[in-house]
Amino acid sequence: MKYPNEVNAYCPKCRKHTKHKVRMASKGRARGSAWGNRQHERTLRGYVGKVAGEKAVKKQGKKQKIMLECSVCKKKQERIIGKRTTKKLELKS
Repeated sequence: MKYPNEVNAYCPKCRKHTKHKVRMASKGRARGSAWGNRQHERTLRGYVGKVAGEKAVKKQGKKQKIMLECSVCKKKQERIIGKRTTKKLELKS
C-alpha cells in the first residue's frame, strides 16, 4: 500500500487541521525483565507445558502504524492504517 509523505490531519494541540509529516513507527525496545518475557522463557524451559504438534498460523498481513508530526507545533501522534490487510506500507515522496 502506498501512503503520502504529508497529510492534512487534526492536531490535538493546535486544535485544528494542519500539515503533518508521515513516517513509519518503529518498534520500541523490549523490556528484558517484563512478565511476558519471563513467562515465555519458562515455557521454553519446559515448566508450563508446551503444546506439541500445533501448526503455526501464518498471518495474512499486519496492522501498519505510522507517526504523524505536526509541522506547526511538532506534536507527534500515532495512527493505524486500515485493518489487518496491508502486507507492506510504502511512503510516497
